[in-house]
Order: sequence, then structure tokens, then C-alpha cells
Amino acid sequence: MSTPAPPLPRRIIRDDVAPLAAGAAIFGTGGGGAVHTPRLAVEAAIDRHGPVRLLGVDELGPDDVVITMSGIGAPSVGIEMLGASVQASTLLREVERLIDRPVSAIMAAEIGGSNGVAPVGWAASSGLAVLDADGMGRAFPKATMISMNVAGLPNEFAVNVDVVGNVSVLRTIDIAWLERHARAFTVAAGGVALGAHYPLTAKTAKGAVIERSVSRAIDVGRRLLASADPVADVADELGAAIIGVGKVIDIERITDGGFTRGSVTIEGIGDDRGRLIRVEIQNENLVVIEDGAVTVSVPDLITVVDSETGEAISTELLRFGQRVSVLAWACDPLWRTERGIELTGPRAFGYDLDYAPFGAAVVTGAAR
Repeated sequence: MSTPAPPLPRRIIRDDVAPLAAGAAIFGTGGGGAVHTPRLAVEAAIDRHGPVRLLGVDELGPDDVVITMSGIGAPSVGIEMLGASVQASTLLREVERLIDRPVSAIMAAEIGGSNGVAPVGWAASSGLAVLDADGMGRAFPKATMISMNVAGLPNEFAVNVDVVGNVSVLRTIDIAWLERHARAFTVAAGGVALGAHYPLTAKTAKGAVIERSVSRAIDVGRRLLASADPVADVADELGAAIIGVGKVIDIERITDGGFTRGSVTIEGIGDDRGRLIRVEIQNENLVVIEDGAVTVSVPDLITVVDSETGEAISTELLRFGQRVSVLAWACDPLWRTERGIELTGPRAFGYDLDYAPFGAAVVTGAAR
């Protein structure tokens, strides 16, 4: 009896890029950067260099090294200030110099927004694989808010590269100091930069990353793009509640210290007429407030989508008059641990309130 052939490696092909971008935007919870430009860049990279292998954590070999990569800075700057074509390759060369061995795969620091899409293009251009995992299962604004930190993995170094080619290597005493120094570099670079940290192996990645997040984003994006009722179908795919439907009537938004900060106010329409919902933002959507009460907060996920198309609207692209729906759903269980809440709960962002897990807290009667 013949032995069955081993399964063919999974690959990300050009037709996967649009669903990946749509799904990553949903998981971005308003942050991680707008996905349109990186989607075009990734499609071009795959057209030129071919499909990208998608590796599961269990497929990593003893000699594999995975590097965690992301864009850093204010999304509102990123939509105007494009990266340089050699930024990723410059970053990878410096990482390989530091570890004295080749990198095998790239992992997105966060699956949310452009940071969940761009690594596929960097991998295609460099002949590397992409790990089917990330460090957040969503997007968060700070370096400390990453699963490897929750797992207690030490970070040996970080490399930052700006658009004109400046390279910074940081060996900080902890990841909180890394956030400070990397943010200062990003501000000096004009508001955006590219960064790499947390080299991972088969041994250290298991249990320290959020697995299958790339596949999950593609699945969510496929359902959205194929749907005749996208908001309802995406909510169903995510197990999310639609906590409000309305139009944007006010936006406060500034760029400060390398972050986009502010709030958006949504006035209910249709069945939600008479309701006012405010969403607080720091790159991502952090807290939903209605009638003076918090209905959802980080680390649970809050995404504002176009009520017609179901496509996520990043915080830097929110505009007066947009018809939107607000979705909320539970975060990965890792973020509901004591350490996860310490790093990413409301108090981590300066809010004087305790985290109440979405689904356990009282949600408005209009949630559906």
C-alpha cells in the first residue's frame, strides 16, 4: 500500500490579498493603518515574486527563525507618508547581522490593519514565509501590548528604520523602555517608521503568539466580500454584536506623541434613533460610552464599519456624515488574564475604570 503524499504547503496567492486586507481592517479595531495602499503593494509583490508560503507554528523547524515586524506611528501620518521600497530589506539585513543567522519567516506584530497585510509583501520580496500567527489578534498602539510580553518572553533587541534609511538598534532593559525609545525615533522620523523585534523559534513561539490569525483574517474578509448583507454576516462570522447604527456627527482627532488620539460621536438612525454613542480612540477604538456608561472597552474589540459595505473604517478615515455600524466582540482569552488586563485594559490607557468582559457586562438593548 502506497504512503499518502504529504499535504502541499499552504500559500498566500494574489486572490487571497483582498480578503486578507478586508479581514485585517476588521481586526484592526480602527488602528494598524489603512489597508488600501499595502494591499496594492502586496499584490504587486506577489505578481513579481510569486505566492508566499504560510507556515503554522507547528510547522516551524529547529533551525527556523521568525522575526516580528510592523509599522510604527500615527495612522493619520501613514496615509500621507509612504514607506521606502528598501525599508523592509534594510530592516531584515540588520536583524540577520544581529542574530548571525538567516531569517526564515516574518510574523505580523498585529493582524489588525495595514500591519496585518504588509508583512506578506515584505515576505514575497525577500523570499521568506509568513507565520500564520501574530502578537495581538487585533491591533494595539503600544509595543508593550503584545502576546510575547504577556507570556514573559524577553525581548533581546529591536531595530527601527525610517523612510530615509536611518537605522536604530535598541537594547532596552525592558519592553516598556523599548516603547519610549521606539516612539521617540518614530516622532523624529516624521511620525512613521518600520520596526522589528522579538525573534522567535519553534520553541519560543508556541504558547506565546496568537495562532491562525492570518487564516482567520482571510476567512472573515472572504465572507465580507461575498456577502449581500455584509454587516450582519461579518458580525455572525466574528460572534460580534452590532451595538449601534447611525451617522458620524462629530470627530475630535489630533496627532500627539506618535499616536492619533480623539473621539467620534455617532447619532443613532433607524431603530437606534435618539441614541448617542461616543467612541474614544488612541490609534484604535478603545472605549464605547453611551449615556455616561461604558458599554465596551479594551481589550475587547470595537470596530466601526460602513453600514452599506461592511468594510471597516480606520480612525484616521472617519468623516462627518458617514453612515456606520459599531461592532463589538470578545478578545482572545490571553488578554483576559490578569497580566493581559494589566497591559491592555482601560487603566492601561488612563481610564479610571475596571475592565468588564464584553458579554458579561450589561450591553444596551439595541445590541443585536
